[in-house]
Amino acid sequence: MMKRILTCLIALCLLLGAACAEETAEIKFRNASVHDPSILRAEDGTFYIYGSHMQAATSPDLMQWKMFSRNAENGCNLVDNVQEEMREALAYAKTVTFWAPDVIQLADGKYYMYYCTCEGSSPLSAMGLAVSDKPEGPFKNLGIFLKSGGPGYDATQLPNAIDPNVFYDKEGKLWMVYGSYSGGIYILEMDGTTGLPLEGQGYGKKLLGKNHARIEAPYILYSPDTDYYYLFLSFGGLNANDGYNIRVCRSKNPDGPYVDALGQDMIDCGGKPGTYFNDPDYEPYGVKLMGGYLLSAAEGEAKSKDIAYRSPGHNSAWYDETTGQYFLIFHTRFVGRGESYYVRVHQMYFNDAGWPVVSPLRYAKETLTPVEESLQAGSYKLLLHERDINLTEHVSKLCELHADGTVTGGYTGSWTMLDGNRVEVTLDGTTYNGVMNLAYDNDYNQAFVTTITAMDETGLCLWGQRIP
Repeated sequence: MMKRILTCLIALCLLLGAACAEETAEIKFRNASVHDPSILRAEDGTFYIYGSHMQAATSPDLMQWKMFSRNAENGCNLVDNVQEEMREALAYAKTVTFWAPDVIQLADGKYYMYYCTCEGSSPLSAMGLAVSDKPEGPFKNLGIFLKSGGPGYDATQLPNAIDPNVFYDKEGKLWMVYGSYSGGIYILEMDGTTGLPLEGQGYGKKLLGKNHARIEAPYILYSPDTDYYYLFLSFGGLNANDGYNIRVCRSKNPDGPYVDALGQDMIDCGGKPGTYFNDPDYEPYGVKLMGGYLLSAAEGEAKSKDIAYRSPGHNSAWYDETTGQYFLIFHTRFVGRGESYYVRVHQMYFNDAGWPVVSPLRYAKETLTPVEESLQAGSYKLLLHERDINLTEHVSKLCELHADGTVTGGYTGSWTMLDGNRVEVTLDGTTYNGVMNLAYDNDYNQAFVTTITAMDETGLCLWGQRIP
């Protein structure tokens, strides 16, 4: 009888969005293996992600993903006979596959795919445009519109023509930001009718990067809540041991200048002359939202095996105009699983300084609801992401957030709730401002737990997860 009552109470709490925390709940996920996922929401509300190698998946809710295109050689369902359809771009880049694409619906109602090919060890790349009446394709090739590399090409200053992201600004103008390693990240103003760059821009305006800095995957999202454009980037290498991590900077204009939380102009972010992949040159730039991390299992938690994430990166981002929610969509690798990868979706919030802070846990339809006082204090895993391009995961420390507002354990300091979901945590003299909310712990407890995501004034990010 008691078991039946408990089950009913859990279901009721979930239906009401009432944060029935620290009780087991039936939340199901279905993973997709899409590298460099770029998000699109179609007119019918269905989500699509498109990635390298012509991988693609669809979902009704950002949780249950279903692959429908797997590779560019014998499993491509996005383009009919893709090797022949995009033969010119593949031949130019001396490859048989595709790198990170982006898909957007333009004013004519059609879906436009910005695809790219690259030789890999050099910026010998081609970017083209294809169109379809449906988000799942088939896409028909319209041809190449931008190339990089070749004889005499200065790859220390000029861009690698890959990793496009096409977006509308708040005035309705169309832009494309792009670039990877090589000479940096650039932006072009686009023709909203043709989807092609406006004439006379060349490679466009440089936003950051030079001298083969390991910086790529630009993605720009405008927030009507803060009136900023946020430029997301991935620093480091994409392999499991190469330190991929997600960073952000912001501007009041789509084409910059972009700055980080320290006020550093990102145009200065890049490698020194004569260097090649010298991470210390650009490591201090940008707000690092997450790198490899481990919210380590605590004594008594359901699973004893730690789930460590490695090289999360190449994200896209999405704003839901109806609910006001923000989401970060990225792929990640895992310790002990080689180079296999899966897509993850985490909800984002904004702190009092207008910087995005990312939920520590995977999105599971949670909403921003004030956390009951009884679920605020307690034992927490606290994790600092630092500024580094970390090749191995940063590990959480066990702390106690006491009801009297003090913090003891791996870090010492204080914490306080401000109003609503706003929280401040001071650790070893540094104050982090952000959000406390409930999120679903799928790794250890299969329950909704209290989480903290916050940032200090210099851009250092803190995560916290309460232990049931």
